[in-house]
Amino acid sequence: QVQLVESGGGLVQTGGSLRLSCAASGRTFSRFNMGWFRQAPGKEREIVAAINWSGANTYYADSVKGRFTISRDNAKNTVYLQMNSLRPEDTDVYDCAATANILGSTPTSYDYRGQGTQVTVSS
Repeated sequence: QVQLVESGGGLVQTGGSLRLSCAASGRTFSRFNMGWFRQAPGKEREIVAAINWSGANTYYADSVKGRFTISRDNAKNTVYLQMNSLRPEDTDVYDCAATANILGSTPTSYDYRGQGTQVTVSS
């Protein structure tokens, strides 16, 4: 089992920045590929960014490329999502997820998921 706890969400104005953190506990964090997802009410959960176990490989959704950066610190069992130039359409609940499978963008390929943190971008 892997337990994931997100933090860092909040209310920010358009153009602002937030950094989300996801702290993991349980099984060896460095064995897992990690992803950040988001979901708005009535919409499907979608990938935002993903990072492999070593941090050498990353993936970004087209909508966040150049604005968001995913990173991880295996010594701290934590994955981060730095979000810059935020837009109202980035308003969602963001959650992190872990997978022992190959790095991917499909939510169902991830084995563990946190409770999520709300990000609200005001116009």
